[in-house]
Amino acid sequence: MTGTVILGLLIPFAGTTLGAATVFFMKNDMPEKLQKTLLGFASGVMVAASVWSLLIPSMEMSGMPEQLSFVPAAIGMAFGMGFLLVMDEVIPHLHLNTDVPEGTHGGESRLSRPIMLILAVTLHNLPEGMAVGVVFAGALSGNTEVSFAGAMSLAIGIAIQNFPEGAIISMPLKGTGISKARAFCYGTLSGAVEPLGALLMIVLSSLLTPILPYFLSFAAGAMIYVVIEELIPEASEGLHTNLSTIGFAAGFILMMILDVALG
Repeated sequence: MTGTVILGLLIPFAGTTLGAATVFFMKNDMPEKLQKTLLGFASGVMVAASVWSLLIPSMEMSGMPEQLSFVPAAIGMAFGMGFLLVMDEVIPHLHLNTDVPEGTHGGESRLSRPIMLILAVTLHNLPEGMAVGVVFAGALSGNTEVSFAGAMSLAIGIAIQNFPEGAIISMPLKGTGISKARAFCYGTLSGAVEPLGALLMIVLSSLLTPILPYFLSFAAGAMIYVVIEELIPEASEGLHTNLSTIGFAAGFILMMILDVALG
């Protein structure tokens, strides 16, 4: 595995770590306006990455007649959303600004509030890691529709949106009463699943090559599920929702520019 690939797999994790480190510099909880903006920004990056870095390449490398090139994208996206739906139902987790855990089927979880907050972020970091890994797997396979530059642009885009994501998880963790150091460690830990998920895709790259279009769209579906199920609802609650809309536009445009310019 080349140094470029290793760097690409670690860049998103670095974004989460740097974001989690803001807990050492912010005295109080994150202002609501800033949180709304950052949630919208993360949503915009993920949607743009899903379209330009995953769904479009999936259709371009489908190997089917142009009229049927959507088939791998549609099937993979459906399975990706279904996979996250199942994970959402079976893993106890807790979203921001709520005291009602999900994934417990109406019962109570023995897990602590900080752990369930971490699991909520980990759930949607997994598809991001898979997305980066599967794009690098495509580049390593020599597929002309996926380049190393395009894979790096996706990794950079995910890292940019992971920075506010790391801050958004570490600050509420500090608010639960744990120390800043522990909040930082937990916030960083929530992003550790990304390089692991990406590495798994690289290891399986020889098996993925024949069905790479399906895995690209699978990752896209998983990321879009996170945006619809978690990020947008959290960004749309209460006041200042227009800031989340502005954040979404900024994130979408930035990721689109990165993918087109570098890819």
